[in-house]
Amino acid sequence: MNTADIRQRWLTFFADKGHTVVPSASLVSDDPTLLFTVAGMVPFIPYLTGLVPAPYPRATSVQKCIRTLDIEEVGKTTRHGTFFQMNGNFSFGDYFKEQAIRYAWELLVTPEADGGLGFDEKDLWVTVYEDDDEAIEYWKKTAGLPDERIQRLGMDSNYWSTGQPGPAGPCSEIFFDRGPAYGREGGPAADDDRYIEIWNLVFMQYLRGEGTGKNDFEILGDLPSRNIDTGMGLERVAFLKQGVENLYEIDQVRPVLDTASQISGRGYGADHEDDVRMRVVADHVRSALMLMSDGVMPSNEGRGYILRRLLRRSVRSMRLLGVDTAVFPELFPASRDAMKAAYPEVETDFDRISRTAYAEEESFLRTLSGGINILDLAVNSAKDKGAKTLAGDTAFQLHDTYGFPIDLTMEMAEEAGLAVDRVAFESLMSEQKQRAKADSKAKKLGITDLGVYSQFRAIGETTFLGYDELVTESKILGLIIDGQSVTSAVAGETLEVILAETTLYAESGGQEADSGTIRGDGFELEVLDVQKPVKGLISHRVHVTSGQVSVDDAATTVVDPEWRRGATQAHSGTHLVHAALRQTLGPQAHQSGSYNKAGYLRLDFSWNQPLSTETRSEIEEISNLAIRSDLEVVTRELPLDEAKALGAMALFGEKYGDVVRVVDIGGPWSRELCAGTHVQHSSEIGMINILGESSIGSTNRRVESLVGIEAFRQFTAERSVVTQLATTLKAPREDVPARIQDLVANLKAAEKKLAAYEASALSDRVPSLVDTARTVGELRLVAADAGALSSSDDLRALVTGVRERLGSAPAVVALAAVVADKPVVIVATNDAARALGHRAGVLAKQAASVLGGGGGGKDDLAQGGGTNASAIDSALAAVSQTVLG
Repeated sequence: MNTADIRQRWLTFFADKGHTVVPSASLVSDDPTLLFTVAGMVPFIPYLTGLVPAPYPRATSVQKCIRTLDIEEVGKTTRHGTFFQMNGNFSFGDYFKEQAIRYAWELLVTPEADGGLGFDEKDLWVTVYEDDDEAIEYWKKTAGLPDERIQRLGMDSNYWSTGQPGPAGPCSEIFFDRGPAYGREGGPAADDDRYIEIWNLVFMQYLRGEGTGKNDFEILGDLPSRNIDTGMGLERVAFLKQGVENLYEIDQVRPVLDTASQISGRGYGADHEDDVRMRVVADHVRSALMLMSDGVMPSNEGRGYILRRLLRRSVRSMRLLGVDTAVFPELFPASRDAMKAAYPEVETDFDRISRTAYAEEESFLRTLSGGINILDLAVNSAKDKGAKTLAGDTAFQLHDTYGFPIDLTMEMAEEAGLAVDRVAFESLMSEQKQRAKADSKAKKLGITDLGVYSQFRAIGETTFLGYDELVTESKILGLIIDGQSVTSAVAGETLEVILAETTLYAESGGQEADSGTIRGDGFELEVLDVQKPVKGLISHRVHVTSGQVSVDDAATTVVDPEWRRGATQAHSGTHLVHAALRQTLGPQAHQSGSYNKAGYLRLDFSWNQPLSTETRSEIEEISNLAIRSDLEVVTRELPLDEAKALGAMALFGEKYGDVVRVVDIGGPWSRELCAGTHVQHSSEIGMINILGESSIGSTNRRVESLVGIEAFRQFTAERSVVTQLATTLKAPREDVPARIQDLVANLKAAEKKLAAYEASALSDRVPSLVDTARTVGELRLVAADAGALSSSDDLRALVTGVRERLGSAPAVVALAAVVADKPVVIVATNDAARALGHRAGVLAKQAASVLGGGGGGKDDLAQGGGTNASAIDSALAAVSQTVLG
C-alpha cells in the first residue's frame, strides 16, 4: 500500500463519517511562537482552545509538518524524520472518547479491500492514562482487547497539555507489535523499538493550571466543551504497511536514497555509517523540497537557516559518501517524482525550487573550499606546535562563521593525524544555544497571551469597511491594557481597542497598518498600530490623547486620507513592479516577499543574479507606462480554486481562505490574490522611481522604489545634484557624464604615474640595502630598517628585490618599516638558506614578538607586526642573533 493510498483512505474514511476535509496548512506556521507547523493540530489550535469559534463540528486533515529538534538522530532510528505528514481527525464539542476509539479501531482493522488499513487485531496494543478507566472500558467494548494488551501509563506518557495553563486531558496511544525479532516482550511500556506508536488519541476535557514539566500542574476543572485531537504518523504506517524497516525506505523517500547510493557507488545495506548518511540525504532533500514549495528560502536566520542547514547537511553527507561534486540536480528530481502524487505543487513549482537548491549547493561547495583552506592552515599550525588536537574554538569558528560541518572538520583533522577538541566545541555550541534560547524566550514574553481575545472573537469577526470608506460609525467591544481586559481608560494611557467595525487597515500582506484616529463623545484616540492577533479579529493599539473611553461607547474610526492614499499607491505600485519583472525576466521571477507604506515599496523576488542597468530601467519604464495607460483596477471575491484557475498568483508565505480577494490591474496583465488596499486606476499611483536592486541571498533579489510624490521629490533632488555638477564643471548638463569620465581617467593616469615613480624609487634602494649584507661562512644576512613606507606591499617588494639580488648562495633578508604608524617586519629566505634550517615564518614571529605583536607565514616569506615602532632595532637584532649565532 503506497503512502498516497494510505493518505486517501484516511481522508475518505473520515469524510464518510461527516468530517470536513481541511487541506494541509503551510509548513510556515501562523503561530508567532513557532517557526514551522510542528504537529497536525497546530492549524486547529484556535478552535481547540476556544479562542476562535470552530467553523465546523468535526474535521480531518493530512498536515505537512517539520521538526528539527532531533535532527542529529535522523538516519539513526526508524522514526526520526524532519518532514512528516500527520493524519488527524478532530471534534470540536461534537463526539468524544467512545466514538474516537471506535473510529480508530474501525479504520485500523477494516480489510484493505473494504477501504481500511487492514492491520491484524492481534498485533495492536494500546496505552491509556493510569486513571482513565473510561477509556479502558471503551477499548474492551469496541475492540475486545484483553487486559494484557491495554497498559496504564503515567502523565509523562499519556497526558496531553500545551505546557501552559489551558486545555489538557488524558490520551490513548495505539501501537503495532513488530514481533520478537525487534525486541523483548512486554508491550509498549517495555520496548518502543518493537512496539511502534502509530496513533495518538487526545481526549481534551480538562483545564490545567500553572506548573512546569509534564506532571506538576493542577487540574482546575472541566472544559466547557470537550474536544478530540488525534494524530497518526503517515510515514510510520507506511513503512509498516510496505514491509520495510524504517520510514526512509517508504515509496516517498526511498527513490532519493537509491539515487544517493547510485551517485556514490556505495550499496545501501553494506555499511551502517554509509546507510545513516544515505538516510540523512533522503530525509533532508525531501524536507528541503517541501519547505521551498511553501516559499521558504535559504538564509542565515529563522526558517531560512533551518532550510540552509538541511541542504548543507545533505551536501556534507554526500561528501562523507565520497562525492564532492554537485548532486542536487539528480537528488531533487528524484524527490519531486516521489512526492508529486500527493503534492502536485512540487512539480509545478519545480523550476523555482530547483534553481534555488542548485544555487545553494554551488554556494556551499565554494564555502567548503574556503573552509578547507582555513582548516589546512589551522592543522598546519597545530602540527608545527607539536599539538595532537585541533582547538575547539577553531572548529567552532569554522562551523559558526563558514558553515563548515563539525563532522567534516573531524574527518579531515583525523586524516591529518589530529583529533578535535570536541568538548570545547560542544561547550561553545551550548553557549550559543543558550543565548539563542534566552533571546527566543525574551521575544515570547513580549507576546500578549492570546486568550484575552477569545471573549471578543466569540462575539464575531471584526467587519472591515475600509475598502470603500475612510470613516465609519462603530462600537467599542473591548479594551485591553497589558494583556488584561479593562472597562475604561483615560488620557495618557496606551491600550488596545476592539471594535465591531473599522475602516483602519490592519498590517498584513506586506502593507503597513493605517494611520488615523478613533473618536467618540468625550474622547479621542491616536491610532499607533493595527493588527490581527487572531483570525477574524482586528485590534487597534492606541494612545488616549483626551478624555475617557469605555466599553460599549459609540466610536468613529477615521483613516488619515493622505496616509491611505500613499499606502494604496505603494501597494498597487508593488503589483505593477511585480508584473513588469515577470514580463521582463519571465514567470520564474516570482515575488517572495514585499513591504509597502506611503511613498515606498520593497519587493523581493526569486532570481539568482544581479539585474543589469538596462534591465532595471526597462522594469521601471514598463511600470510607469502602465501608470500612464490609466489601467482599471478591479477587485472581486472568488472561491480560491476559481481564482487560481483564472491565473491569479498566490504569493508564498501568505495564508488564504476558501474565498479570496482578487486584484486585477489591466485585466490579466497583473492578477494577484491580495487583501490590501489599492487605487482605482493605475494613473493614481503617479510615478515609480526604482532606487536600487540588491541581493538578499543566493537566490533572492530585492527591488526598492519610491512611489507617488516621494518618487517626484527624489527626481527633483537628483536634478539639483546634476545642476550643481554642471555649474562646477562649467559644462552643459548633457556633457556632465563625459566630463566626469575624463576627470576619472586623468586621475587614474596620474595615480599610475605616481605608482611607477614610487616603484622606481623602491627599486633604487635595493643596491644600497644589499651593500649592508653581513656574511658568516657562506650565509649572507640583510637586516635593516627601511623607514616609513606607504604600505606593506612596498616593504614586501623591497624584501623580495633584495633576496633576488643576493643570488643563489644562502641568504636571509629581514626588513622593517613603519606603515600607518605601526611597525611591520617581513622576512624572506632562499632555497639554500632553508636547506640550512632558516625559516622565514619562525624569524618573523620572533621579530614581531619584540614589536609587541604577532606574525608568521610560510618558510620562504613571512610577515609580522606590532605596536611598538621604537623596538624595530631590537627586533632586527633578535633576527640577526638567531641567524648569525
